[in-house]
Amino acid sequence: MKKIEAFIKPFKLDDVVDALSEVGVEGLSVTEVKGFGRQKGRTEVYKGAEYVVDFLPKVKLEVVVNDSLVASAVEAIQRSAHTGKIGDGKIFVTSVEQALRIRTGEQNEQAL
Repeated sequence: MKKIEAFIKPFKLDDVVDALSEVGVEGLSVTEVKGFGRQKGRTEVYKGAEYVVDFLPKVKLEVVVNDSLVASAVEAIQRSAHTGKIGDGKIFVTSVEQALRIRTGEQNEQAL
């Protein structure tokens, strides 16, 4: 099992969720987060005053999938979140040692 974490632009969320559903992902978690990468925030003007926004709004998706779904899920996220502009986001894939469904006690792949 693998955990896929993706940081994407908020307006791409619906596209990414639809793409993941198409490849067979049945559940995911979404968190609104703020952060920055290479772009280091942005400068804005408000009422004539210039100020720096250090942390940009992003959406963090977390999904745990069987090993057989990893490549298609990552490709679906990358394809649907892509705008070609700086700040499109990042995808991280890590191993999951154990999963447990609290309600039924099912473990590992059966718990997904």
